[in-house]
Amino acid sequence: MIRTPAVAHQFYPGDAEVLRELLTRLVPQTTTTTQSRPARAVIMPHAGYVYSGKVAGETVARVTIPEDVVVMGPNHHGLGAPAALMTTGSWEMPLGEVKINAELAALIRRHGPEISDDERAHLREHSLEVLLPFLQFRQPGLRMVPLCLARLSLADCRLIGRALAAALDDYQQPVLLAASTDMSHYETRAAATAKDHLAIERVLALDPEGLYQTVAERQISMCGVIPTVITLFAALATGATEAELVRYSDSGEASGDTSQVVGYAGFVIR
Repeated sequence: MIRTPAVAHQFYPGDAEVLRELLTRLVPQTTTTTQSRPARAVIMPHAGYVYSGKVAGETVARVTIPEDVVVMGPNHHGLGAPAALMTTGSWEMPLGEVKINAELAALIRRHGPEISDDERAHLREHSLEVLLPFLQFRQPGLRMVPLCLARLSLADCRLIGRALAAALDDYQQPVLLAASTDMSHYETRAAATAKDHLAIERVLALDPEGLYQTVAERQISMCGVIPTVITLFAALATGATEAELVRYSDSGEASGDTSQVVGYAGFVIR
């Protein structure tokens, strides 16, 4: 199957030249003080680029992007299986086709019986698609494995995280995990900032259990908490020791409206 873009011309430019020019402005050039380095994982926002593009761009600039990336995002539409993996085919994108790494996808399926081979969840979902141009911009030879995630128990998150780690160990080539999430939705800037920093503290502590519980208990509308929790479990199982907050922002920076904002955070995990 070739998946065509669902949100080009909406969340980001659908014209390749316009998109590339925008990414040139959003992704900072690396310098001696902000050199890109290998990482276990990144966590990036998935809103329209006018709102979250700076956070995503600064985050992706901090890491060396290998050819293979496992991209995980929340399922906003409710279609498909709770943990839906596309295992074959490609995604047609303005900057070029992104092929699915069928070998790596098969390893993930083998280690993760909780994960289903299911294309339906991906057809309309924007949370993974919005990350791809940033990753392609930094790695033109990008291949990916896309995993779309609905609400899951903490136990299932732990199992899937361990399955990803086991698959990466078998694969024995560099792979980056990329989790897609926005933070609090439609709260005042003060409320969103306070709630989001509770979640940010748990990410920086590499504490997936604490993040899952904090988001639930404090009613933080972090749409990608499940992919973030799974990414933390997988990163820890593959030897991660530190997390860095690259930038926190909200939609009010672009709109000027701080009465109802959406929060955005970018992290690098090494």
